[in-house]
Amino acid sequence: MTDYLQAVFAMLGPGEERFAKPAAWLRLEEELCRELPTDYKQIVDAYAPVQINGHLTLSHPASHWWNLGETMRSTSETWSQSAWESYVTGPEDDPRVFCDLPPLNFGTAEGLVPLAATDQGAAVFGAPRVHGFSDGVVVQGAEGDWVGHPMTFAEWLYRYLFGEEMAGWDSAAVYPGPVWLEYPPAGPGQHTREAYGPERGM
Repeated sequence: MTDYLQAVFAMLGPGEERFAKPAAWLRLEEELCRELPTDYKQIVDAYAPVQINGHLTLSHPASHWWNLGETMRSTSETWSQSAWESYVTGPEDDPRVFCDLPPLNFGTAEGLVPLAATDQGAAVFGAPRVHGFSDGVVVQGAEGDWVGHPMTFAEWLYRYLFGEEMAGWDSAAVYPGPVWLEYPPAGPGQHTREAYGPERGM
């Protein structure tokens, strides 16, 4: 059985853990009244804030800029005021159904919590349940389509980086070679840095 967390670390290379602070996670989880998945926190601690392969952005709760808590609050407010239901065509693509959350909300203990986003318009959420799987991943793609992934965040990220259709309809994109990591400035006086993971044999 694949250890997807270790597989992600192997794909991305050694993390820098620039902002790894348990207290920052504790404050955020107390605000959410909910624990975030351990594998998600380990990946974020290792690399964030970062943009991966030029598209997927991860923020960190201890970073002054690209702050995960601020991102979660503002994104949740935006989604709460949006007409997200207008993209639902039936029970198979209705997050209220596959997450078993009839009164769907955002940024709460029993709602969808923003975990990541892409510059292609996809939004990535964590949910208490997805098709019965605890702490699964929910995505609304750039075309507005909703899909639930009954898997850990680490497995979702692993499959996303291997070019599977994990960020909505027609989202599969294969980027051969090492994964590209772009570290944006996280405070005054800092500059964007680039790094690459190890060769992947792709």
